[in-house]
Amino acid sequence: MAIQITSENTLKKLIVIGDRVLIKPARPDEKTESGLYLPPGVQEKEKVQKGYVVKTGPGYAIPMPMEDEPWKSEEEQVKYIPLQVKEGDLAIFLMSGATEVIYEKERYFVVPQGAILMLEREEEL
Repeated sequence: MAIQITSENTLKKLIVIGDRVLIKPARPDEKTESGLYLPPGVQEKEKVQKGYVVKTGPGYAIPMPMEDEPWKSEEEQVKYIPLQVKEGDLAIFLMSGATEVIYEKERYFVVPQGAILMLEREEEL
């Protein structure tokens, strides 16, 4: 169930900063493998969670050296190393690094890439 960003979706207004990633939490299973039914909130307290990447920041900032050549155009003074995470990935992440936010009545997590343990990506090998 990857999240599709449509023209009606207001997430286009959000800008994620730096190496952070916006994640929509996946619905936790209500039933364990052994058949126990869990009340809401039990799995939300787990140290490791999973969710779908909705937006990513530009990456890790690398400042460019200052050049005192007036004939050069004013360009962006910061370049970025892109993130490994891509929109649509299923991310397994540490809750200790996540910050919960509510936007447009939906629950999301803002997670630095360093708190993401593993990704599942739907693409051909």
